[in-house]
Amino acid sequence: MSSYAAVQSTETTAPGIAPERFKQAFRRYPAGVVVVTADAGHGPVGFTATSLTSLSLAPPLVSFGIGTTASSWPHIERAATAVVNFLGVEQEALATTFATSGIDRFAAPTRWSRLAGGEPVLDGVTGWLRLTVQHIVPAGDHRIVVARVEESWLDEGRSPLLFHDGSYHSIRPTHDH
Repeated sequence: MSSYAAVQSTETTAPGIAPERFKQAFRRYPAGVVVVTADAGHGPVGFTATSLTSLSLAPPLVSFGIGTTASSWPHIERAATAVVNFLGVEQEALATTFATSGIDRFAAPTRWSRLAGGEPVLDGVTGWLRLTVQHIVPAGDHRIVVARVEESWLDEGRSPLLFHDGSYHSIRPTHDH
């Protein structure tokens, strides 16, 4: 039996922990909140994510996950570029908007514009990264998007929005004396 077959048969007989237990474990893990935006030629799309990860310094790579049942997925799958919008502590409403299904997330009161390359970017965020999609990796009911950071903008001195235990939080900035 090949090692792949051994892994495959193990996965079918031992599927892992129950979904509720999995969610419970990750509710205890605080994460930064971002909105990923893109436009694959059919208008802007975006979704709230807590899965942003830095992968590599040289080249500068990041990853984020997206569910294959998400309304944004078909657009992200076809997009050559995307923008990661870092949310500030005062932007809970924006996080909620981009986590809500069945609405026009870019309608008022959402304020946004386009970067020089046409990518949608949200106004008032604490920073953004303009990305070029490099790889899309299947991962269960999600896809992992690996992208190269081409450009960035940061608004220093603002507190980030965090998600922990089912709700949004902030961290207080520390001041060195």
